[in-house]
Amino acid sequence: MAKDNSENGAIETRVTSSHWGAMEIDVQDGQIIAARPFHKDPNPSGIPAAVPAAVHHDLRVKQPSIRRAWLNSRDRAGRGDGDYVELPWDEALDIAAAEIERIRQEHGNQAIYGGSYGWSSAGRFHHAQSQVHRFLNKIGGYVSSFGSYSTGCAQAIMPHVLGMPFLQYTYDCQESWQSIGENADTIVMFGGINTKNAQVSMGGVTEHDTADWFAKYADKGIRFINIGPQRSDGIEGSEWIPCKPASDTALMLAIAHVLESEGLSDHEFLNKYTTGFDRFRPYMMGEQDGIAKTPEWAAPLCGVDADTIRDLARRMARGRTMITTAWSLQRAEHGEQPYWMSAVLGAMIGQIGLPGRGIGYGYGAIGGIGKAMKPMQGMTFDQGHNPIKYFIPVARIGDMLRNPGGHYEFNGETKTYPDIKLIYWAGGNPYHHHQDLKELHKAWQHPDCVIVNEPWWTATAKRADIVFPATTPYEREDIGRSGMDNYLFHMPALVPPQYGACDDYDIFWGLAQRLQAGQAFSEGRSSGDWLGHLYQGYVDKAQSAGIDVPDLDELRDRNWVELPIVQEEYVPTLLAKFREDPEANPLGTPSGKIEIFSETIASFGYADCAGHPKWLPPSEWLGSADEQAPLHMVSPQPGDKLHSQLEAALQDNEGARPETLVINAVDAAARNISSGDLVRVFNSRGACRARAKVSEDILQGVVALPTGAWFGDAQDNIDQNGNPNVLTLDVGTSQLGQGCSAHTALVNVELLAD
Repeated sequence: MAKDNSENGAIETRVTSSHWGAMEIDVQDGQIIAARPFHKDPNPSGIPAAVPAAVHHDLRVKQPSIRRAWLNSRDRAGRGDGDYVELPWDEALDIAAAEIERIRQEHGNQAIYGGSYGWSSAGRFHHAQSQVHRFLNKIGGYVSSFGSYSTGCAQAIMPHVLGMPFLQYTYDCQESWQSIGENADTIVMFGGINTKNAQVSMGGVTEHDTADWFAKYADKGIRFINIGPQRSDGIEGSEWIPCKPASDTALMLAIAHVLESEGLSDHEFLNKYTTGFDRFRPYMMGEQDGIAKTPEWAAPLCGVDADTIRDLARRMARGRTMITTAWSLQRAEHGEQPYWMSAVLGAMIGQIGLPGRGIGYGYGAIGGIGKAMKPMQGMTFDQGHNPIKYFIPVARIGDMLRNPGGHYEFNGETKTYPDIKLIYWAGGNPYHHHQDLKELHKAWQHPDCVIVNEPWWTATAKRADIVFPATTPYEREDIGRSGMDNYLFHMPALVPPQYGACDDYDIFWGLAQRLQAGQAFSEGRSSGDWLGHLYQGYVDKAQSAGIDVPDLDELRDRNWVELPIVQEEYVPTLLAKFREDPEANPLGTPSGKIEIFSETIASFGYADCAGHPKWLPPSEWLGSADEQAPLHMVSPQPGDKLHSQLEAALQDNEGARPETLVINAVDAAARNISSGDLVRVFNSRGACRARAKVSEDILQGVVALPTGAWFGDAQDNIDQNGNPNVLTLDVGTSQLGQGCSAHTALVNVELLAD
């Protein structure tokens, strides 16, 4: 601990971890006064600078608060309006526990939805998702969710194709950066690889090295090709092939047609390691529907000329190629198709399972993917068993609230939406990441009660009936550890809980005691006891794996340690083992092979997801644009924060809000828009303000508005802060995946008077 005696008291500096990296925090007189990136980070994020202001911000939820109209009459219709009554903790917990018990008795636990997104802290114990789910499980269960907004579509489709859970493949089975650098000469990036996105990772990423790896690749002469609507989505030095949003599948099909028609397909690989190419080929070649998927066919759909497509196909086949696909491609209507089709391309060039080549998903989407680490189990707060079998695809919460008892298709099954009477949300802000927020707001009025644990008055907190003030990660002790990182952190309580905040654990313990589940939830342990218990289990597992880690007292003293778990030698992935011996190491698909045609998916009979990849244009894209909505809006992740976190502080910065809209120079000129102008972005679903940035680095006809601005007050029916999800379409990716379709949105833009 560094100390500096000053006239205002001693400054103490400690290191802590976060989802955007480790930070060095200065504390003085019980206040965080500065935050800097960790000194061992070669390419640190600028996000830590906002931490001091956010922790001590006036928008903190200061005391347990109950919406006055709900408190007086159990009013449901006024969520988002009206004031709140601050109550003592015991009284507020009594009221919340009584409402939870009433709903359990009258409607059963299948009327409770447990919402969380798990990004509230990099700490392993104070992990809001685990906390809320454990609490709800200990009182009889809850309606849960499948997947994430980031990868829910891929999580549904890719097990049918590769025979393993998508996240297992992403985190454990992909080629390392080092292996790619040693073995590939071409990296084809559908959707790009953006270092901005690689600045964050679940559980934390300490050394941000994605850009460094690509600098090494450039020195070696490796060619990397960014295919997408924005030049900035590619790593520095990328060649840019501008491609219309939602058209990647058409481009991939045209590449496949070139491979097959020019004799470049690896049929030896296809015959040995895949199944169903013979069912897919007639569609690709036009024998099935009379439409050959040639470069000339694809060019007007994707905006890439036919010769460029041919050159790319030949390069991929003749080079040592890694094909990467961004998570963003599956966050759109029919998002299953480009993911499936990229695997088909990898199979057709025959490079899947070779060192440093083949297919990859999510490189650059978060930090840590591509790092070669020895497997080392982490610390997990056990959520317990959920006896309620109802669940929904996570992005279908609006549908669930609008259609209680309604039926929907998901991954081959017909399911029924439960009738939700209580939402309990902790560790997330659905009014950041869900689509069509005006419709979500209407649906949000349906439950009898909404309870939220939250540090700040987010849009979600403002739409809750009961709001419990939760601590931030800087106000409680925890351990920082990620399976994709080689650092271990003690995360000290840097400042006392601010205002009247309590840890999620203590909030849930208080509720559990009132619901006769206190012992089941706590097992007789305080939060400090749990931390010691979980960490000792981690130490024991590490020692059994031959990895030495300090005990908890030593870790507290040292603050952080670097773990000796980086893999120096190449370790064959599951696909490499499959390639070496497919009979001894079959995939988990019905055929044991990569499924280019899936009999399982075909049996579902879905028109929007057939038995093999197909070109299926979405309902909204440039191919369906009109005068009312002529521009395709994409909504990438923000660069100044993680999701909507720290927005309380960031929105105070002069000129920071409304959010910035990137628009092509031709589109801007047609609307008399210059950089810095306020603009109105709108469609039939809603409107928001934004600050224009005119650029040549975005495709004509496309605009980009990052997520993360808090859904604000809709003055004059316009969201003031620039949240793109007032404009996005709330439909599932398909009946198979039912994922988030955020990138399926047409809009218009006009100049707005300052």
